[in-house]
Amino acid sequence: MHPSGPTTIRLTKAADLISSSHSPLFILHSSSFINPTFFTLPMAVVLVSIVLERLTSVVEQQIHEQVSLVLGVESEIQSLKNTLCSVRDVLEDAEKRQVKEKSVRGWLERLKDMAYEMEDALDEWSIAILQIQMEGVENASTSKKKVSFCMPSPCICFKQVASRRDIALKIKGIKQQLDDIERERIRFNFVSSRSEERPQRLITTSAIDISEVYGRDMDKKIILDHLLGKKCQEKSGLYIVSIVGTGGMGKTTLAQLAYSHSEVKAHFNERIWVCVSDPFDPIRVCRAIVETLQKKPCDLHELDAVQEEIKTRIAEKKFLLVLDDVWTEDNQLWEQLKNTLLCGAAGSRILATTRKESVVKMMRTTYKHPLGELSLEQSRALFHQIAFYERSTWEKEEELKEIGEKIADKCKGLPLAIKTLGNLLRIKNSEEEWKNVLNSEVWQLDEFERDISPALLLSYHDLPPEIKCCFSFCAVFPKDSVIWRNELIKLWMAQSYLKSDGNKEMEMVGRTYFEYLAARSFFQDFEKDDDGDIIGCKMHDIVHDFAQFLTQNECFIVEVDNQQMQSIDFLKKIRHTTLVVRESTPNLVSAYNMKNLHTLLIKQPVLSRVVVPLPNLLGHLTRVRALDLGSNESIEELPKERCLSLQKLPQAMGKLINLRHFENFATLGPKGLPKGIGRLSSLQTLDVFIVSSHGNDECQIGDLRNLNNLRGRLHIKVLDKVKDAGEAEKAELKNKIHLQRLDLEFGEEEGTKGVAEALQPHPNLKSLDISYYGDREWPNWMMGSSLAQLKILNLGFAVDVHVCLLWGNCLSLRRWGYGICVV
Repeated sequence: MHPSGPTTIRLTKAADLISSSHSPLFILHSSSFINPTFFTLPMAVVLVSIVLERLTSVVEQQIHEQVSLVLGVESEIQSLKNTLCSVRDVLEDAEKRQVKEKSVRGWLERLKDMAYEMEDALDEWSIAILQIQMEGVENASTSKKKVSFCMPSPCICFKQVASRRDIALKIKGIKQQLDDIERERIRFNFVSSRSEERPQRLITTSAIDISEVYGRDMDKKIILDHLLGKKCQEKSGLYIVSIVGTGGMGKTTLAQLAYSHSEVKAHFNERIWVCVSDPFDPIRVCRAIVETLQKKPCDLHELDAVQEEIKTRIAEKKFLLVLDDVWTEDNQLWEQLKNTLLCGAAGSRILATTRKESVVKMMRTTYKHPLGELSLEQSRALFHQIAFYERSTWEKEEELKEIGEKIADKCKGLPLAIKTLGNLLRIKNSEEEWKNVLNSEVWQLDEFERDISPALLLSYHDLPPEIKCCFSFCAVFPKDSVIWRNELIKLWMAQSYLKSDGNKEMEMVGRTYFEYLAARSFFQDFEKDDDGDIIGCKMHDIVHDFAQFLTQNECFIVEVDNQQMQSIDFLKKIRHTTLVVRESTPNLVSAYNMKNLHTLLIKQPVLSRVVVPLPNLLGHLTRVRALDLGSNESIEELPKERCLSLQKLPQAMGKLINLRHFENFATLGPKGLPKGIGRLSSLQTLDVFIVSSHGNDECQIGDLRNLNNLRGRLHIKVLDKVKDAGEAEKAELKNKIHLQRLDLEFGEEEGTKGVAEALQPHPNLKSLDISYYGDREWPNWMMGSSLAQLKILNLGFAVDVHVCLLWGNCLSLRRWGYGICVV
């Protein structure tokens, strides 16, 4: 990482990439670590494991479906598996050697690319099997006769031959690449040391909350004096205090201490906190200010209107505005914000944090506070507090104390580095493990230009491979954004990063991984629920830069505008991306080149009337595993229409056979889901399912039958369209063993008891919400003991709620309630 901050790569201007006369269509945010292939091993390890599992499963799928798609494949696949196992067994040694051996790093990079190619070929194989299966079913339906897969029609046979040839050629090419990799493996003479490494003892969440602020008492006093007017006379005009220092020094922490101080709360009429980051967007910052002042979302979209709203709300009021993590040196952008703030009362303050002296000058800072390193004594005290937490009577404390002091000294007074290594060594009990950190070669690496990097790398290096992948995946989130735990776990699941021995639900495995990373200081700024459990977090900007470094060729934040740009082969390597749509009519033509995407998250920083042409885009992204439309209330099927919500999903959704996570709760309009959704048997997340009776192009309730991998929450709407209990029974909700929450929304019509009876969920259900139920008689499964694990029951707008009153007396029910009801 360069001291100048995170890099924004404009592909139309980046050297050796492309030259164009147009404005950039894509602005890709990435870290500026200088060696993009330095740590490819963790992804290689997990990818090899995923490919080995899928090689077995796809052959089993072919045999189960009785589709001879690739003849003689068993022996070829077994050869691939044997070679991959040999390669996997030496990856631990390769990880150690890649630090110094460039040739080993190149070998790991080629292995990773090959594993991705193999996974893509297996995707095509699975899709081909499904297509032949579906065409066989459609052919059977048309002819009214049963057609055996062993004796397909000529049309199907021709397609099988074409698919067989394409897939066989790809597997043959991959086999040749793998043979080359295997020959290099032998030449490198790696040491085989395969072991099934599992996460070490998990540090409890409470350990994250320990006090980790040392040596900043005087800094805090000085900042408070300037904010409270003890260092100057009250006068008109903006009084700007800037905290400046290198990354990881604790600037944000110091600002938080001042912002939350009781005297500051009493002194100012309004307190506003905005994380600015890079790029500096005046309208985004102004909207954030308005939302804080009015304590609700801002529905203004034009800069002038937002500025006038700020002026109205702060007029003659003494305010404190914290601008955290400022990077811009553009005086014009700053003036747009500054001029809006001049109407506050005397004594108002702006507190900014930045790494750059040039920002301090550009803002015309009144008082600059340089934040320096911790002293040697303070560094050691902070390290000891964290590394020996809850081990004050530990018998090994004395023998490890001297080693710990030397490790703290290597951190050179950087609080984040000390905190990171303290959390790492808190779970290490042997002298050898502590000495390994002290004497690691990482401290001497010249690839890293920041003192924080060795500490991060040492902590990262100690993670199990699957958790390393989970961490590096977080680079897909924009910097400074809140990462919600449950959503992150779903995304990890969609990528097959979570490993379970069969005794634990995947969600619990994901929580273990999340808390493991939180305990290691990879996450911070935690949001908790009423029970004290972490539900959301952020990443320090340096940690985020590090995650981007680990995924430089695969994971990007992409800003999209409305300009044209020619095809870029570079985009084909991208596997995970967040599209930040900024223009009203974004041009996504080049997004089609990201055909190997596994994750697509679409975000709008401003709720403007954005129109995104989905059908063609989705038709190109057949390998996508996670699709999140977020809160984009203006994404539509057709680019020439405008509306306030996504009115209809394109039929191309049915091609996304690998889709496992589809976040559609905040986007879907009144129309149903495309028929093809019912084919997506791998789907794990589908927030909303709208029942339709509109012909053959939209889903009916029976299309839920094959979606037995659905997990978490499922909200079924417009159930009044289901007139037949037999059709409802086809949904087979009893087979959806992973569902935790079920919401059933009827239409207040009578005569729906039979439908409700047929929608009996699996006994594993924890939460049930029924609304607009029109009958006075409830289904029998609600009256019995079939939902023994139910903890939450809500009935809304129902005719009769006596069942809720009965359930309310049940000891197993933790919470129950009802809305407007007619009894």
